[in-house]
Amino acid sequence: MIGVLATGLLGTHREHRVHDERARPDAAQADQQALVRGGLDTAGLSSRTIAELLPCVDSPGEDNSDAALERMARERDRLCEHIDDLVRTRDALNDLMTAARGYRETRRAGTPG
Repeated sequence: MIGVLATGLLGTHREHRVHDERARPDAAQADQQALVRGGLDTAGLSSRTIAELLPCVDSPGEDNSDAALERMARERDRLCEHIDDLVRTRDALNDLMTAARGYRETRRAGTPG
């Protein structure tokens, strides 16, 4: 969470505190904090991506929500490409393992490979 504060994603909320009690964030700040935590923990979004999405929380409206949806769609597309690459890599590894097992079985059987 310290890195999130350092990037400016969560503003500091300071006010006079009695006995060093923490101040509670207002509703808008609580929404922003929930978005940041949810984005980082659940969707795996980078701090930069989350920073691009925050205007939708700070100033809800059609333009900001359209921009946020477009940004999230780009992030989803990037993830889909990465998943496709991982699937191709996994399939290549499976093929290599199948070939290695076949070669091993051929050697065990005494058949020249």
